[in-house]
Amino acid sequence: MAADDFLEPEVAVAVAVCSPAVRKVLRTGLVYGLAGFIVARDKLSDTARAVKKNVQHVAASGGIPASATSNEVDVAAGPASS
Repeated sequence: MAADDFLEPEVAVAVAVCSPAVRKVLRTGLVYGLAGFIVARDKLSDTARAVKKNVQHVAASGGIPASATSNEVDVAAGPASS
């Protein structure tokens, strides 16, 4: 290869990818990116599981639990009188 060939973009990319420092940076970025994806997936899964559990609890109790509201009014009895 002549010296001019090393100035072409395709050759520069190939040399950069083959460089140990570039490969280490790419590998580190891939590891951290994958770890971030796994953590985000776990958080989303935990949130979905908690929502499902709360919905099932509300459905089993027949309505909104008393602890979920601060100003609960008994619909059958009407508004509370002061």
